[in-house]
Amino acid sequence: MFSSPLLRLAEVVLADARAQKLRIATAESCTGGLIAGLLTEIPGSSDVLDRGFVVYSNRAKQDMLNVPGDLIADAGAVSEAVARAMAEGAVENSNAHMAVAVTGVAGPGGGTPLKPVGLVHIAACRERRSIIHEAHRFGDLGRTEIRLKAVEAALQLLMRLF
Repeated sequence: MFSSPLLRLAEVVLADARAQKLRIATAESCTGGLIAGLLTEIPGSSDVLDRGFVVYSNRAKQDMLNVPGDLIADAGAVSEAVARAMAEGAVENSNAHMAVAVTGVAGPGGGTPLKPVGLVHIAACRERRSIIHEAHRFGDLGRTEIRLKAVEAALQLLMRLF
């Protein structure tokens, strides 16, 4: 299902978290659970992965992660501010010590000049640390490729918190 390089990346993330006795949560919009799915491809991931939130709709972001509705209305669901709020909400609403959140435009439609297809905001949060963020403009590579690149970038960002 996933490429060998992605599986190796997931193994490293899980091993690093395990070594530090950290649990992980995911908060996913455009990736639709692929990050959690990748992590659970690795045997033994249950001692690290606490849960995954698939929050595709704005309402789900509000209900499950406590992302303020006015923040979504003001910044848009695909924004740095919402990605940061999603990551923070995933830690607050789980038994995890750290979380990664992804929100973006996977296409093929839905893009605008300010938020084109391929724009993905990723944020990672660890208890008692600053939230880190990256914006990626993958381009209009096709829905599957954008989502897989977002998964890889999310795990790489999460690794910066170990």
